[in-house]
Amino acid sequence: MAKELAKAYDPKDFEDRIYAAWNDKGCFRAEADPKKTPYTIVIPPPNITGQLHMGHALDETLQDILIRWKRMSGYSALWLPGTDHAAIATEAKIVEAMRKEGITKEDLGREGFMKRAWEWKKQYGGRIVEQLKKLGSSCDWSRERFTMDEGCSKAVKEVFVKYYEKGLIYRGERIINWCPKCKTSLSDAEVTYEDQAGHFWHLRYKIKDQDGYLELATTRPETLLGDTAVAVNPADERYKDLVGKTVILPIVHREIPVVADDYVEMDFGTGVVKITPAHDPNDFEVGLRHNLPVINVMNDDATIVDDYPAYAGMDRYEARKKIVEDLEKEGALVEIEDYSHNVGTCYRCGTTVEPKVSTQWFVKMKPLAGPAIDAVKNGDTKFVPERFDKIYFHWLVPQVRQAHETGPRYPRYMVQLRSLAILNSGLA
Repeated sequence: MAKELAKAYDPKDFEDRIYAAWNDKGCFRAEADPKKTPYTIVIPPPNITGQLHMGHALDETLQDILIRWKRMSGYSALWLPGTDHAAIATEAKIVEAMRKEGITKEDLGREGFMKRAWEWKKQYGGRIVEQLKKLGSSCDWSRERFTMDEGCSKAVKEVFVKYYEKGLIYRGERIINWCPKCKTSLSDAEVTYEDQAGHFWHLRYKIKDQDGYLELATTRPETLLGDTAVAVNPADERYKDLVGKTVILPIVHREIPVVADDYVEMDFGTGVVKITPAHDPNDFEVGLRHNLPVINVMNDDATIVDDYPAYAGMDRYEARKKIVEDLEKEGALVEIEDYSHNVGTCYRCGTTVEPKVSTQWFVKMKPLAGPAIDAVKNGDTKFVPERFDKIYFHWLVPQVRQAHETGPRYPRYMVQLRSLAILNSGLA
């Protein structure tokens, strides 16, 4: 008996059944075949922070078109699926969900929180996989990976040790982006910049054994506690006789040198800059060039350290008010000027980021980025469309040019190392 065709297409009547048939027949499995040319796409693993959105749908569709085309063209085509733990971002989501239940990480303890995290992965990682299947994605699900599964974790450890033994990984103190609320370092990509109304506090530092002062301005007077120099431009005739002399740091009354450095702009403000190597990336570089001490004045929660009893334990903004009051009492505050400027904030919690010195792991990029650049320049690797090689070089060329011994200003390389490890181990 002829069956009448439905007037409207109802996907639930067909799509699950068809997709299951594809999977059961192994249509998406990629097998090693010496007669076929391999073609592989490693899926950019979606974060398990929630569920897929329209951007994912577009991206997965484009990948699916490519992999199906190559599969039908006779290639041994592998579309490798997986999900990303996105550690800190996922943690923030879990903590927020717990907050609504009146639970904290401290309540659960480490093991309890990890159990909760794996439950989250099962729920949202599983949802993402089901969404990919609903899209009809022709992934080889027999090879599905999660960035914290045993194989990937083993690969990270193996490659970390291998790179360390080759001298490509080292440890050192560098300036990082630090979130006092999340208590973690942040990469540049994890910092959101926003305009904030602030002030310029104009201060004066007494020149030792002279009647005069050096006047300068700062947007963060609380970091004055960690000043280890003031800097002027070597070509600035106004201050050439003061280079090598010392000034008295207000409040702290510590003697600090006057140094000459090209970093200082003569025509900006008074042409004098306070140097706080532990709390500013540019000051840190100046400190390296002039062998200045690095004095950290803040704890991980952005409270003032115990070395300064008058402000110890105060939040950085509370300390700022008290320090400004003390500067005024001492006669070191000249004026306060309104000033709006771009301020970095944590993209997860919105807290203002604190640049601070921290001991971090680094990857020497020059010996890694150099061959990667050459591979594209000599044609071994090609971008489609070709214009994307400009972005590629924009990322990698600075890594080769800068001295890798000093390291980039805001590192967080172990995140990238996980992806690098998975690729290099051959586990993919």
